[in-house]
Amino acid sequence: MDTFNALMSGFGVALQPMNLFWAFLGSVLGTAIGVLPGIGPALTIALLLPVTVQIAPTAAFIMFAGVLYGAMYGGSTTSILLNAPGESGSMMTALEGNKMARAGRGAAALATAAIGSFVAGTIATLALSFVAPAIAELAFVFGPADYFALMVLSFTSVSVVLGTSRVRGFIALFLGLAMGVVGIDGQTGQARLAFGSADLLDGIELTVVLVSLFAVGEILYVASRYSKAPPRINPLAGGTWMTRQDWKRSWKPWVRGTALGFPIGALPTGGTEIPTFLSYTIERKLCKHPEEFGKGAIEGVAGPEAANNAAAAGVLVPLLTLGLPTSATAAVLLAAFQSYGLQPGPFLFTNSGELVWGLIASLYIGNLMLLVLNLPLVGLWVRLLLIPRPYLYAGILIFAMVGIWGVATSWTDMALMFGIGLMGYVMRVYDFPIAPVLIGLILGPMAETQLRRALAVGEGNPMILVSTPTSATLLALAAAALVLPLLLRRLKREA
Repeated sequence: MDTFNALMSGFGVALQPMNLFWAFLGSVLGTAIGVLPGIGPALTIALLLPVTVQIAPTAAFIMFAGVLYGAMYGGSTTSILLNAPGESGSMMTALEGNKMARAGRGAAALATAAIGSFVAGTIATLALSFVAPAIAELAFVFGPADYFALMVLSFTSVSVVLGTSRVRGFIALFLGLAMGVVGIDGQTGQARLAFGSADLLDGIELTVVLVSLFAVGEILYVASRYSKAPPRINPLAGGTWMTRQDWKRSWKPWVRGTALGFPIGALPTGGTEIPTFLSYTIERKLCKHPEEFGKGAIEGVAGPEAANNAAAAGVLVPLLTLGLPTSATAAVLLAAFQSYGLQPGPFLFTNSGELVWGLIASLYIGNLMLLVLNLPLVGLWVRLLLIPRPYLYAGILIFAMVGIWGVATSWTDMALMFGIGLMGYVMRVYDFPIAPVLIGLILGPMAETQLRRALAVGEGNPMILVSTPTSATLLALAAAALVLPLLLRRLKREA
């Protein structure tokens, strides 16, 4: 009952006229950047961070939530029409959605994607409303050793799951950890990796790293592979709505996709790629018309899109309750919380209840707004792709430079922006995942603090790290994430 009352008070906050405006603005921006390939919610929120410091935290996070959900909706548009996923979670949608569009069924594919996103987003947000407070209560029993073990599990899980190889994942993680220790050590007062620069004594500004890796790195990558050929747009042909048979074949995949997406999104591995892949595989096995897969099966659009949006809500569970980001977007949102002096975790629900419940309530409202935006305005979003890429990315680069200069008016930050941006380009070329860099940068100092606290409690005895069932279990899971894939690979070779 307390959760229900808190949610109702959250609706009182989210339904205020100005907050409705921010939710609408975030939804429009999110849908637009979801439509544009290569620009994701993490980049958009990172670019907005420097310019949103002047507005109230609740309004800012309501807008960020709209960007997050909107990108999930918008990513399906280019997946279906152009076979160019705007988001990684929309990759599986492109397999069947583009085939439907080429067969003149683009409208039905877009409709089942939009409605499936609405259904999954609403159910997952409902689960978030009632699951997150319970997890936050459990977090009060965590000690320093438990938190350290949880962060180690997050490090190993993200590094192993993301990217094409474990080596690349761990290299990216250690780059983030290295940047995280730059500056003055809080306990000893010693400068670390500052190289005599006074500007680095406060550490590397997280906003600089976010904008550099996403904006500058992506711009350099696109510029190096730019083609002057205009994008080929598949027209929406055939019917303008879903048939009764389409509805019958879509509703079960919507439910199954939601059931897969939310719990997997809430795991330390997180992300939207795994649940969308699993959803596509399951729908292919359960479909009564398996011969249609690969030719335009509507189940292959409905299930993955539902899983995609449900996972987006699931990612917010560990972020809000434990302060653990499990994706690049969640890492950016954690940075946004910290820029407002807030630390996600169990105390966030008690100390900033109005913000948290207003944010959760806004997800329901944003979902409805996005359904209204995406169903009738499909043609408008597609036309955004006609903007020449040189103009588009030049505008983003200027916006990024102005935003970084506005953070601290520091030439060191500008130099770091282009240096880290060049690193981001190299990572993009050689397929290094970016999320481990951000998670190492954000969680590294926190893990160091918890480790030092645990060792202080145990008077220097390292066994304190496995002294509780929780910490021992989490460290065992982290070890399993490292060892099990190697064992399975070896068994396959021997077989």
